Amino acid sequence: MRSALFSVLILSIVSLAFPQAGYSAGLTKGWQARFEEHPGIPPSLVAVDKGQQQLYLMEHKSPLAVAAQYVCTTGQIEGDKQDEGDKKTPEGVYFVQRHIPNGLDFGLYGGMAYTLNYPNPMDLLRKKSGHGIWVHGRGHNIVPRETQGCVAMNNADLLKLGPNLKPGTPVVLAHTIADKAPQTTEEKKIASAVLNMTREWATAWGNRDSVMFEYYDGDAYTKSQSGDFADFVATKERLFKNLPWILNWIDDIYVLQGPDYWVSWFKQYYRAPNLTVQGYRRLYWHKDTEGNLLIAGMEWERADLDLEPDFLKAQKQSIDQFIEGWRTAWESANLKKYAESYTESASQGTRKGIAAIRDHKKIVWVSAKPQKVRLSNPKYSVSSNGLTVEMIQQYSSSDGFSDKGIKILVLRPDGISWRIESEDWRPL
Repeated sequence: MRSALFSVLILSIVSLAFPQAGYSAGLTKGWQARFEEHPGIPPSLVAVDKGQQQLYLMEHKSPLAVAAQYVCTTGQIEGDKQDEGDKKTPEGVYFVQRHIPNGLDFGLYGGMAYTLNYPNPMDLLRKKSGHGIWVHGRGHNIVPRETQGCVAMNNADLLKLGPNLKPGTPVVLAHTIADKAPQTTEEKKIASAVLNMTREWATAWGNRDSVMFEYYDGDAYTKSQSGDFADFVATKERLFKNLPWILNWIDDIYVLQGPDYWVSWFKQYYRAPNLTVQGYRRLYWHKDTEGNLLIAGMEWERADLDLEPDFLKAQKQSIDQFIEGWRTAWESANLKKYAESYTESASQGTRKGIAAIRDHKKIVWVSAKPQKVRLSNPKYSVSSNGLTVEMIQQYSSSDGFSDKGIKILVLRPDGISWRIESEDWRPL
């Protein structure tokens, strides 16, 4: 909790410099997007400059740079889209949803299109209407500002760009893409803070910690049609109470600035006794009335990503550190640290509960202190019981006793570390 509250306090200070509505001084027509190196910058993105009628493919290869540039055309009317049928192209950070390879009117769409997630939660929060904003081709050579609100390209150019428009690719639509107005120091601080707060939010969820809800602007969350926030909290609190454990892991976290918001997105692996799900999640952050940057909206897309091997690989270091701390406490007969390695409800063979485990070791270690505890060949897996570690154990004590067997630990998350929920052993 202390870490989460620290980030919120930092954002209270940093957000004083948050650009108002994302508009640059002297620019009256719309949002000026700026890009520069910061933690969380994605490996690639598409940026559309409506003022210049140019589309850029940008790649982050230290530094972020333009990899390709194409002529494009946008809405017939200048400005940020507000209403259905206003013939304006929206401004903000959007994401490719799907590819439509055929079956479209050739004259209007050139036979193919890539759909975007307009309206996103921030658009809905601002009561913008309309739908069907695409990046598509054209059945003739394009001319400036000829669409109903979409971004259109010459077919040959769209065919070249197409492989870079995979689902989930960010597409930034702005009045101007600045080339001589890098992000300010304050904006870079906000990007880092959003990245850190996204990680903290995920950790709180995995710990079944109600501090998770402090990252949200509840009223904005409801108004952005991300769901009724009161219902969201009630559902999560019920799960936190009823589920004995949750594994919640996120990876490939990226961050971009929108007109008056920031968005972080990532892959998510969620595992609990009753459910395994994985996919892509996006968090939309904005300032609340007190100047704190909080989650105003959220999007989720379920996908079969096979993230479990990556999850286990990512957890290996923290698991190994935890097990080594437990092994060291055991071998040195440090009862306090040894007991702290277990949950309150832990089982150890026939012993149930941390008190029974502690009392047993206290009695045994009086006459036979551990002399050697060696662990090797660990194997990791996830089941309905939790995260399981199976390894070879060699043990000896001061009274001359020794044995060798298979030790099986079932771990539950505890902050950024772990605790043992059950411990079993069988001889070799």
